[in-house]
Amino acid sequence: MTSESEHKNTFHESTLSLKFSSHDNSSNLMISSNVPRVCVEEPCILGVDEAGRGPVLGPMVYGICYCPISKQELLKDLGCADSKTLTEEKRKDIFTKICQETESLGWIIEAIAPNSICNAMLKRQKYSLNQVAQDSTVLLIKKALETGVNVTEVYVDTVGPSEKYQDKLLEIFPHLKITVAKKADSIYPIVSAASICAKVSRDEALNVWTFPEQLQVSEEGYGSGYPNGNQMK
Repeated sequence: MTSESEHKNTFHESTLSLKFSSHDNSSNLMISSNVPRVCVEEPCILGVDEAGRGPVLGPMVYGICYCPISKQELLKDLGCADSKTLTEEKRKDIFTKICQETESLGWIIEAIAPNSICNAMLKRQKYSLNQVAQDSTVLLIKKALETGVNVTEVYVDTVGPSEKYQDKLLEIFPHLKITVAKKADSIYPIVSAASICAKVSRDEALNVWTFPEQLQVSEEGYGSGYPNGNQMK
């Protein structure tokens, strides 16, 4: 576990809010934790999941979380589970704990701006939302590898047919053991952790969302940004 003195250097929700509030939300944004030394020295597992597929407001956020294979039980101890089954407060609590485990856990998120998604849909050559999502997954895995994380196993919540997606990832990363599965966030704790990182990040992006038109926002805010949310009706 991380000592009290080390908590001063950990990443917190307030840091997320600051990064999102100071960023032009018409462009993509990548945010990452520091890489724990043990994640460079030992073989690691890495999970991938997203938040914000199909809302009417806000970014689609892809997240990865990684840790040494020898530290997998820590994820269960922190309570990592499918983010959709957790309350907002519980997700925030677990995300804070993930950030405090600076010696064992690392993560990266990419917030894909609505503008980027819309521009992709309007390309003359077909570029689907699935492709946008899969490209973000590839980018995040590459980023982890570039920063020195010793990734050996990857677990991904599927987008589209799982076998086809898995084959695509194996072509790009032939040296990795890759598993793509439906509802991976409820099967693999490392994917659950990635899901929580993505969901909390998206919630924070919405909390500080601003329009270039400088529209006034009610005190209720935007909620989740999904059509079935109370604030969006």
